[in-house]
Amino acid sequence: MSRPVATLLLLITTAIWGFAFVAQKTAMDVMGPLTFGALRYLLGAIVIAPLALWEYRRRKAGITGKQWLLIAILSLAFTAGSILQQVGLTVTTVTNAGFLTALYVLFVPMIAAVALRTVPHPVIWLGVPMALTGVYLLNGGRLDTFNSGDLLVVACALFWAVQVFLLGIVARMTGLPVFVSAVSFLVCGVLCAGLVPIFETPDLSGIALGWVEIAYAGILSTAVAFSLQAIGQQHVPPANAAIVLSSESLFAALGAALLLGERLVPIGYLGAALIFAAIVFVEVIPLLFARQRPAAVAAEP
Repeated sequence: MSRPVATLLLLITTAIWGFAFVAQKTAMDVMGPLTFGALRYLLGAIVIAPLALWEYRRRKAGITGKQWLLIAILSLAFTAGSILQQVGLTVTTVTNAGFLTALYVLFVPMIAAVALRTVPHPVIWLGVPMALTGVYLLNGGRLDTFNSGDLLVVACALFWAVQVFLLGIVARMTGLPVFVSAVSFLVCGVLCAGLVPIFETPDLSGIALGWVEIAYAGILSTAVAFSLQAIGQQHVPPANAAIVLSSESLFAALGAALLLGERLVPIGYLGAALIFAAIVFVEVIPLLFARQRPAAVAAEP
């Protein structure tokens, strides 16, 4: 596959993910967040199951107990992040949710620094205050407009950062990125379904009205987009892929503007730009320095 085609696949992936925020928001008009989460992730697990099983059967060695424990932890983190985001969307806007969810990119290197006892790249100390300033401006430069939904989405980003950090480790240990993700989808769907009778009263008519949102989030956003990402990232350098994938928040804002009529206050666009810039800096600059360092060493006499 050529690099331009792979880049196009990644761009399609981020567009699907970004517009999924609109589906997640509108679905809340006819069903509860747990009901939506259960249906979305169970559907996604079913759709991606054939690819996950094919990947698993290619592996000759079994999965160890330690690996299953890590898979369980990352699945629980993924579930917590998904529920927090979906509940947060019942209060906050799609635009805010898109940019605030993207904060997980900043949290991942911080979690890695704590878990692996490594010193993060200095750019993180630039990215964090940039992102925090961006969050402040995203809400119009006023703390009283930062609502409970925004807080839930920030918490969601923290849990998803844990999931992303562990997924990288488990995927390298097992060589089964699709299988591990499918397990996470299944765990999330089952746990959401188990919580539904406690916190919600499912309505079949509401589910019927929201079938488009469920299908989009379950099939396209969960199963198809993940597969496209896995294919595309095999042919695109990490730094370039990071730039493309971080544009998910921009597609969320675009979808909110086109389909829901959401608009930011003027200063909010500056906040969105700061968050996006912080994400790109934290992802790309360390990779660029890492690439230049071997070249500099090789050039020494």
